[in-house]
Amino acid sequence: MIFMDFSKGVIFSAQTAVGILGNFSLVYCYVFLSYTEHKLRSTDLILKHLMMANTLVLLSTGVPQTMTAFRLKHLFNDFTCKLTLYIQRVGRSVSISIICLLSVFQAIKICPMNSTWKDLKVKATKYITFSIYLCWILYMVVNLIFPIYHSGKWNKNVTKRRDLEYCSTGRDKISDSLYTALLVFPEVLFSVIIIWSSGSMTLILYRHKQQVQHIHSAHLSSRLSPESRATQNILALVCTFVSFYTLSSILNACVAVSYNSSWWLANSNALISVCFPTVSPFLMSRDSQVFRLCFHWVRNTKSPNIINV
Repeated sequence: MIFMDFSKGVIFSAQTAVGILGNFSLVYCYVFLSYTEHKLRSTDLILKHLMMANTLVLLSTGVPQTMTAFRLKHLFNDFTCKLTLYIQRVGRSVSISIICLLSVFQAIKICPMNSTWKDLKVKATKYITFSIYLCWILYMVVNLIFPIYHSGKWNKNVTKRRDLEYCSTGRDKISDSLYTALLVFPEVLFSVIIIWSSGSMTLILYRHKQQVQHIHSAHLSSRLSPESRATQNILALVCTFVSFYTLSSILNACVAVSYNSSWWLANSNALISVCFPTVSPFLMSRDSQVFRLCFHWVRNTKSPNIINV
């Protein structure tokens, strides 16, 4: 068991370090370029907030699991337990809602001008900032219900507790119903919207490729067209999101129904839940101009402090 705990600690610490490094690198490039008068795309703002939400998930899941593996769970008390779960839920909910926002925004922007969404193509950009901050505020408020409920006079209704290794949480019918209505149901709805909007984008890009196929010259036929590259990026992101979050939701449901879940089930659930936040910055960088602009600026900037010898 000592070897298994050590292996668990190494895996979670490595996954958390790689994920945080990737997310912070992307966020740093966004912030850096915003102060160097480079105009970023509208989707870059969405991606920046997605990286921040992913970082919260990694910190609130990977760090506690690593500390538990290395026998440091005694550092968690009731307050830190509730705070960790609160940050974890907020990060996960905001991450899913922003992925949904990104997918819908991209679908609106690439739709043909003769479609029913043509009026939204101009208005969509204006509401991005409002929609992002609405997601943050909404889920920060919604997730406050759970610690307040268990801390107030209603906690007398708690009859069972679920062990999370580093802390335990109270469970009853009311809290389970609230969790399903306020968190699980929106996640399922957002996932359906993401699949629908991504399928629409793929279909639009395929039709566009068929329409302009005669324009592409013969000597470029072996190279991927812009439509094909965009379709691959969309499918890679969506398939990764749907795969990891669907599996995570299934494992969450298994953990929820079994109050005394096995060691393998609990740790597999935690491991899968941080997979998408870990790999998403590397998927996003394929569809973003941030790294290209950042490296281009650094390469073409000469520091006045450099002295030629």
